[in-house]
Parts: sequence; C-alpha cells; structure tokens
Amino acid sequence: MKKQFTLLLMMMVILVSCASNNKDYIVTIHTSFGDMKVLLYDETPLHKANFIDLAESGQYDSTIFHRVIKDFMIQGGGIDTKNGTNSNKTIPAELAKGYIHEKGALAAARMGDNVNPERASSWCQFYIVQGTKYTKEEIDQYEEQMNMGKKNQLFGEIVQKPENKQYLDSARMYQKQGNQAAVDSIIALVMEQVEADFTAITLTDQQKETYVRIGGAPHLDNEYTVFGKVVEGLDIIDQIAAIETGRGDKPTTDYFITMDVEKLSKKKITKLYGYEYPEKE
Repeated sequence: MKKQFTLLLMMMVILVSCASNNKDYIVTIHTSFGDMKVLLYDETPLHKANFIDLAESGQYDSTIFHRVIKDFMIQGGGIDTKNGTNSNKTIPAELAKGYIHEKGALAAARMGDNVNPERASSWCQFYIVQGTKYTKEEIDQYEEQMNMGKKNQLFGEIVQKPENKQYLDSARMYQKQGNQAAVDSIIALVMEQVEADFTAITLTDQQKETYVRIGGAPHLDNEYTVFGKVVEGLDIIDQIAAIETGRGDKPTTDYFITMDVEKLSKKKITKLYGYEYPEKE
C-alpha cells in the first residue's frame, strides 16, 4: 500500500511540475474566521503535489482544526477522522534547507521519532505555525541550548546501542570503585563519537531576524517538513489559536474548513502577496 501511494505521489509530482514554469498554485483555506492564502514550495515536491491533490479533490472540505495550542500552532487535515478510516499512509520527509517554522509556516504532522525515525509525514494532517516572538538574545540562547540538547540526545543514543554496552558497564564499575578519572575517560571517548556524528543547528542572520520580527516555533526546525507558508491571512491564525479548547487541545466548537486551488502567474503572486521566488541555481 505504501509503495503504491509513493508511486502515485511521484506521478502527481510529474503532473504538477509539468505545469508552466511561469505559473504556480495558491491554495485558499476558507474558515469561519476568514481566508488564508497558502503558497507551496517547489523544493518539497512530494508534499506540494499531495496537498494540491487533496485540496483540489475536496478531501480537505468539512475537516476541522482539531488541535489548537495558543502561541504554538493550529493543526488540521484529519481526512481519516472525517472518513472513519485509518490508512497510515505517509510521505517521505523533505526537510528542505532554509524553510523554518516562522509564523505562518505550513508543515506536515507526523508520528514521533521512536516509531518514525525517518520522520515521514502524515499523508493528510498539517499544521500552521503561530508561535511567539523572540528577542535577539533569546534566539541566540535558543540556538546554543538546542545544540547542547542535541548533543545530549546523541550521547544517550550512542551509549544505548548494544555494541556500546561496554561503555555503560565500565562506567558503572568504575563509579562503584570511586574511580572518577576512569569514568571521565569513558565519557570523553563517547563525546569523541558524539562530536564526529554531530551536525550543529545554525540559524542564518535572516532566519534569526524572522523569528524576532514575526515569531515562530524554532524548536521544530529540521524535525518536521515545512512545505509552504501563509502569504495572506496571518491574522486568521491568531483568531483560530485564540478559540476555546478542551481535552487533547481540541476546540470545544467544530469550525469546518474548505479549500480552493487556483493557478496564477508567478509575477502576479509576487505582486499580490509579496512572495519573491528563489533564483534557480
């Protein structure tokens, strides 16, 4: 089933990419609070083609934002819930470099790393970031803390591997003996491996400025596929994020959505929404 779905995705990518290079898609998400206009990135072709197909075919119509967390995000697209199905289909991760969880970012929901180490996306569920604003000092501190946390996580993963069992056994033995120097030497050995495998999280000056100017949720960067952004209607995110919620962060009132898809020239999209397309390398 998953292979068939991936093949279907690739066919949709071809159809979408065969469209004129001078035109692109704008998806309008209609809500009770107003409309959000969404642009999808070419650099995440599988997610783009899939989202357009689901929106054009009406499968997103009559779904709701079923999980809402103020100052974080609004999540919707529960087609399986609407249809009473449990397809478990996924889309391969497309963690395109440069797309961050700024306010208005459109990203794919997914299962956690413990059951989904490849970070494959849900085939239908998505979320739109509200987030919070940061000061320059806060975003610099965040970057440092995230890298430290990533190193600690990597350290734990290394020592838990069966082939590295001797690290833990030796450390426990030396600790019982009160030989801290030997314990420290084992930690140093593991840290050498951590440093060899570690890739630092780095935000560009422009990305930092974005988190300071409009806010977002930087702790999700490189963890979930960001495949588009709201280019009009950021205020609608705030209105939805402010609604009353109950158990499981589900709104106490169901607000249904519908979607429309239109194709416009890229020049018109830039003129209407201020989105500047990246130059082709």
